[in-house]
Amino acid sequence: MSKEPTFPMSDGVTGPVAPGADTSPAQTEDFGVTDEEASDASDDATELETEAGDAVELSPEDEADFAAEAPETPVLSEVLVAVEELWPESLAEDWDRVGLVVGRPDAAVNRIMFAVDPTIEVVEEALEWGAQLLITHHPLLLKGVNSVAATSAKGRVVHRLIEGGCALLTVHTNGDSAVGGVSDVLADVLGLSDAQPLTPAPHGLIEEGIGRVGLLPGVEKLGDLAARIFMSLPAVAGGVRVAGDRDALVRKVAVCGGAGDSLFAAVRATDADVFITADLRHHPASEAREARLDGRPYLIDMSHFASEWLWLPAAAKALGNVLSDQGFDAELVVSSLNTDPWDFILTPGN
Repeated sequence: MSKEPTFPMSDGVTGPVAPGADTSPAQTEDFGVTDEEASDASDDATELETEAGDAVELSPEDEADFAAEAPETPVLSEVLVAVEELWPESLAEDWDRVGLVVGRPDAAVNRIMFAVDPTIEVVEEALEWGAQLLITHHPLLLKGVNSVAATSAKGRVVHRLIEGGCALLTVHTNGDSAVGGVSDVLADVLGLSDAQPLTPAPHGLIEEGIGRVGLLPGVEKLGDLAARIFMSLPAVAGGVRVAGDRDALVRKVAVCGGAGDSLFAAVRATDADVFITADLRHHPASEAREARLDGRPYLIDMSHFASEWLWLPAAAKALGNVLSDQGFDAELVVSSLNTDPWDFILTPGN
């Protein structure tokens, strides 16, 4: 299910904005080398302009040097190398299924789209735009299947991707754990300093792991912190839920994009004032509140989709930078679709 989204402004990407933010026309952001830049490089391969304005013809050797510097379209296997540099598969949780799902390694890739979910609507959007690679945070095939016939939802996704010549790549818990990953982006949005993983990655750097915990720039009221988070997220039906005194003062914050109620023990070990995550269930949340007499850590519960969407513009920008550094030319965009599963919510007074 996909709906017209309302997205906040993010560094390096423009689009519709969250309620209360400055509005601007929605548009697609290109994170790669522009056609104009590529054209300029091509023009430089044939002539140079002197300070006096006279054209200088280049020798065949010089033309070859300039041509070698012009960006090239990567093939899928080359994009996978760049992805591995940013989000190593070794950081994925044991239960996870990340990596290439559909695609030929030797296929050219000059258009890449990022999205949270590999729904059929997202696939159609990617194909309409002309993407040769769709990178999603959530896996299409997390659990084993014995058929990808087009009679099932997942089968239809596989068929449309193959028919449309578009590869599918999953960057899931490896994207959560990596430096600059989902929880790092959340920490940056909140302005946390000295952020450290809640659970360090067993096979990663000291900075890598699930979740983050750090300090706000100063003491802040719980209600104000929740409002800042709400204004930073894409607008979804569920909004933001808070457990705790609205006027309680907080400084130390634990965050985890996506479902994080398996991390309560790690959060309590850090003595965090508040835990910000998604998909909090009744019993884990209730037990966490009862574990201490002061009610800490307070809880802020976000939409699963919204908490992970924040990473997409940063991820597209990072991959575009790596590809550009490697001499490749590709356009990268973020899906405009809201794939949060909920359409509306009823609350007292609404």
